[in-house]
Amino acid sequence: MKICVTAQGDNLDAQVDPRFGRCQYFVIVDPETLQYEVIGNPNIDARGGAGIQSGQIMAERQVKTVVTGNVGPNAFQTLTAAGISVMTGASGSIREAIEKYKKGELKPAQGATTGAMMAHGK
Repeated sequence: MKICVTAQGDNLDAQVDPRFGRCQYFVIVDPETLQYEVIGNPNIDARGGAGIQSGQIMAERQVKTVVTGNVGPNAFQTLTAAGISVMTGASGSIREAIEKYKKGELKPAQGATTGAMMAHGK
């Protein structure tokens, strides 16, 4: 199973990026082995639709869960429509977020945790 943690850097010691659609990196991790792949987010400077496009990347990569700080309404809808669960409220390093995920300390989001304007950094 693969999970994706939004990241400010390109390794497991990087900090969780609090944004989903416009995060700096997606770190796709096997939580059991900690093998990971890093994808630079091509949508970080998108004029619009960053959450939707980032959600599509997760679906293409067959991610089962996204771990992030916050998620906007369009991203949340795209992810859940693809059968991807969303865990919000993550912080600290990627490694710490994975441990919290494995221990069940992160709970699935029931909806967007930020408005569309927040996703644009406004």
